[in-house]
Amino acid sequence: MEKAFAPLKDEGVLIMGSGASTHNLITLSSNVDSAGGVFPWALEFDNWVKDTILRGRYEDVNQFQEKGPYAKMAHPWPDHFYPLHVAMGAAGENAKAKLLHQSWQLGSLSYYSYQFTSTY
Repeated sequence: MEKAFAPLKDEGVLIMGSGASTHNLITLSSNVDSAGGVFPWALEFDNWVKDTILRGRYEDVNQFQEKGPYAKMAHPWPDHFYPLHVAMGAAGENAKAKLLHQSWQLGSLSYYSYQFTSTY
């Protein structure tokens, strides 16, 4: 379905997705955050996502539940991860990804912003 948005780029439409790279509300901890820490499982999943996106392996990201380490822990419910799929699909198969922002909150909420640039 994500690829259904790809023709919109030819019309100059900007597609934005909003979610979280890791999003497990049950594990939020102000104790971890105050120490500047991140849960190891969250960091490992997040690093996998970042590396996979920046290498252009979008199909692996689409299969994150099978391929990503600690995917079920990082996203017990994937609704906050799906916007990434829409943005990737809208950019097209040969799009290049660029990391614009990264931050963490409460040990297991990861906020990363990516820009996908279509190549023609």
